[in-house]
Amino acid sequence: MEKIKIKIKDNEVEIETGNMAKQANGAVLVKSGGTAVLATVSMGKDPLTEEERKYDMLPLTVDYRERTYAVGKIPGGFFKREGRPKEKETLVSRFIDRSIRPLFPRGFDHKIQVSVLVLSCDGENDTEIPALIGTSAALTISDIPFNGPIGAVRVGKLKDNFVINPRHSEQQTSGMDLIIVGGRDSIIMMELGADEEQEEDIIKAIEIGQGEFSGICEAQTELKNRVGKTKIEFHEKEYDREFVNKTKSALSDKIAGLFNLKDKSDINDKIDELKKEIRKKFITDFSEMDINSMFDNTLKNGIRQSILENKIRVDGRKKNDIRNISCSVGVLPRAHGSALFTRGQTQSLVAVTLGTPKERQVMEELEGEYKERFLFHYNFPGFATGEARPERGTSRREIGHGALAKRAISAILPSEQEFPYTLRLVSEILESNGSSSMASVCGGSLALFDAGVPVKSNVAGIAMGLIKENDEYIILTDIAGLEDHFGDMDFKIAGTKKGITALQLDLKISGINVKLINEVFVQAKTARLTILDKMSEVIAEPRKELSSYAPKMIILQIPQTKIGELIGPGGKNIKRIIEETGTKIDIEDSGQVFISAESSESIERARQMVEYCAAEVEIGKTYKGRATRVTPFGVFVEVMPGKEGLVHISQLAEHHVKKVEDVVKEGDEVTVKVTDIDNQGRVVLSRKAALKI
Repeated sequence: MEKIKIKIKDNEVEIETGNMAKQANGAVLVKSGGTAVLATVSMGKDPLTEEERKYDMLPLTVDYRERTYAVGKIPGGFFKREGRPKEKETLVSRFIDRSIRPLFPRGFDHKIQVSVLVLSCDGENDTEIPALIGTSAALTISDIPFNGPIGAVRVGKLKDNFVINPRHSEQQTSGMDLIIVGGRDSIIMMELGADEEQEEDIIKAIEIGQGEFSGICEAQTELKNRVGKTKIEFHEKEYDREFVNKTKSALSDKIAGLFNLKDKSDINDKIDELKKEIRKKFITDFSEMDINSMFDNTLKNGIRQSILENKIRVDGRKKNDIRNISCSVGVLPRAHGSALFTRGQTQSLVAVTLGTPKERQVMEELEGEYKERFLFHYNFPGFATGEARPERGTSRREIGHGALAKRAISAILPSEQEFPYTLRLVSEILESNGSSSMASVCGGSLALFDAGVPVKSNVAGIAMGLIKENDEYIILTDIAGLEDHFGDMDFKIAGTKKGITALQLDLKISGINVKLINEVFVQAKTARLTILDKMSEVIAEPRKELSSYAPKMIILQIPQTKIGELIGPGGKNIKRIIEETGTKIDIEDSGQVFISAESSESIERARQMVEYCAAEVEIGKTYKGRATRVTPFGVFVEVMPGKEGLVHISQLAEHHVKKVEDVVKEGDEVTVKVTDIDNQGRVVLSRKAALKI
């Protein structure tokens, strides 16, 4: 067994190998405080067959899973065991995948399985960063070809100070949550959620985080020198040089013809036509898989070279041109808010639904359970790209794009005190040709304005691309699908006029430097401001009133000591208020009471009844109550919900009363005055005294 320790600012991370999961190609246990993560990598023994390799993609699968025993809990639900991945597990699996995928040799054709298990969690030290470092370390010491190692850190911002790997409690108050992954001198993957952060401050955070990569990578290299396995030999497939030259010659003139086409389907049809020509010429000499691969490679190189040399993209745009944008709001008559955002051939329809606090989603995480008031769901049906593909549950991609859009919009939402509603946004992608997640951000922002949600401002998103050959490169604004497919980068950046609220960087190359990232920020900001201006032309501020179809709601604050009295024995009081007023009432442990209904009148009536329940009965005050119980010696009158007092028979009237029922019957409305509250809290009432007022 070998161990190595890494000092990351004030935290010490320990990597251990040789004790667990010894049959995997590589396995490490990463510890940080009381958090422990096991990262393993396994490789298929034989290369994929040609039939299995339907797509020219690395056969990599990443699964990050959290076990509830890590925090000493038994899972909820009927089966009492972990089930399908939670949203967080899916998101962490995705960003591990995106971090390591560019670092395998091109054409590598063995299945690779990365499995990361959270075995222990102390609730304060991160699990995601140890998972990323552990994955890199396991690959580095394994026999799997891997162009690593890489480092990973989380950067937070507390009181204008950047903090490396903030604890969970610190993350709750951080104005920035940045995860960066990279090598000693390059950035490979980034994710950010921020409160309208300035570009220059994000650059500072990246530089501070990157400063930790060298030590993290050196420790993994040292571990490799001690116990690392010999990497298996793999050489990128060499294609027949004569065929490559003939393909290049046959396509060179025809690639130029693609640059005159604007429509995605026209471009795809032309590419399919060219591919059929090549197949027809060479199908007897090479396999269909080889022909497709060589064709795609030749086409890719031709398009990239043309863009680099001529500075004109396939659809005729210059590097910083944005496709035509159109926006409309209020497109769904019964939704609480809706918007249709179209940029080029990418279109998002977003609907807003406002709900009560009872409709929040309960989130069970290792760090604890909480209720989420803001939900963003992204759907990508097959017809968006013209495919005959049935829907079969939510994909990892849909979960990831929804989470990115949610981060982008979260920064502009009003606080729960200002706006107590549960918010659900759903983005339906109706067309897609690049950057549908950023279209969802724009559409979601417009839909919130249309719903009358008092958000701070509009927020927009843009996807930036890159084509890089050696030292020559070009940054592309608003990338379309073909540029994403053949390009080197998909850098999504969202924000307001004030600053950035979210970003996500994915690369197909082994990394970019901070200087290039800064150039992207400058170009993206110009595009973002342009889109925000277009959106403001349609709706410049949130509507003054909520939709008539949205529930009305108010918040009351009552003393925590009064919660029991409001609820009443067996829920008697609260049930009565709900039944009599037709409202929905949610009570928090803090004493906050949420009252919602379809009409303001119902809310007002419920408000009065709740306030009565929470109020104290005062001596000398007159109340209008209801006779609940008649006895020979007097009548009990409920002056407030759940609060009764006794009117003695002698206090029913100014004249002598022989029988209580002669004056008051059960169920009658009675005006009474509080004359005393004894030392046991019993309320003494007088109808006679009230009649004198």
